[in-house]
Amino acid sequence: MSPIIKAALWMAGWLACMLVMVVAGRETTHELNVFQVMEMRSVIGLAMLYPLIHLNGGLRTMRTRYPRQQLGRNVVHYGAQFCWLMALNLIPVAQVISIEFTLPIWTAIMAVVFLHERMGLWKIVAVVLGLIGVTIIVRPFNGTISPGQLIALCASLGFATSVILVKSLTRGDKPIVIMFWMMAIQTVIGCIPALWVWQWPSAHIWPWLIVLSFVGTYSHYCMARAMQHADATVVVPMDFLRVPLAALVGWLVYSERIDIYVAAGAALILVGNLLNLKTAKT
Repeated sequence: MSPIIKAALWMAGWLACMLVMVVAGRETTHELNVFQVMEMRSVIGLAMLYPLIHLNGGLRTMRTRYPRQQLGRNVVHYGAQFCWLMALNLIPVAQVISIEFTLPIWTAIMAVVFLHERMGLWKIVAVVLGLIGVTIIVRPFNGTISPGQLIALCASLGFATSVILVKSLTRGDKPIVIMFWMMAIQTVIGCIPALWVWQWPSAHIWPWLIVLSFVGTYSHYCMARAMQHADATVVVPMDFLRVPLAALVGWLVYSERIDIYVAAGAALILVGNLLNLKTAKT
C-alpha cells in the first residue's frame, strides 16, 4: 500500500472523529463552560489513551525529544481549541468548519518556510480550489463579519501552527508520545480556569463528554499517523472534505439549511481533493 493511500485512510479516521466532535462539542458547551469541557476532555482522554500507552511500553517510553516544542504546540492548540468550541455556539456548523479552512493557506506557507516542503503547481491548484469553495460557502462579502467568524478565524490560525509543529514532532517522537504530551500539558494548562467555573455535569451530558474525549483524543492520533506517511501539504487538503460533511451534519442534526452556495463550494472542494490525491501518487 502506497504512503499516500495510508495517509488517506488515517485522514478518514480523522474526519469521522472531527464530525462526531462537532455534535459532542455543541451539546456539552450548551450546559458547561468551555474551560470545564476542555479540562474534562483532557483528563478523560488521558485515561482512554492509557491502554495504547501500555501497549507501547508504558509511561517510561513517553519521554519526548522535544519538550519545548511540545509545550509550545499545546499552548497554541489549547487556545485554538477554545476558540473553536466558542465559535461552534455562535455561528452555524458549516460556517465554523468553512472558516477553519483558511488553515491550508497558513499551513502551506509555514510548511514551505519552516519544514522546507515543496509546494508544486498541482498542490497550489488543489488548495486554491478548496479555498474558493470555502469562500462560496461563507460569502464573507455578503454582509458584516460576526464575532463568531473572527473567533473561528483565530482558531484556524492556531490549528495551522499546531499542524506544522505536529509534523516537526513526528520526525523524532511517535504519535502516541505526541498524544500523551498533548493530554498531559493541556490538563495542566486548563486546571485552574476549569476549577474556577466548575459545575457538576448532568446525567445527559456525561455520555457526550465521554464521546468528546474519545474522538478528541484519537482524532489527533489519526492526524499524527497521516503526517508520518505524507507531507503536510498533501495531508491537509484531504481535510477539505470536512466542509461539505459538516454542512450535512448541521442539516441532519440541527436543521441548518444547505443552499446552492454550499453545494457549489462543496463540489469545488471535492475536485481539489481528488486532484491533490491523484497528483500526489504520480
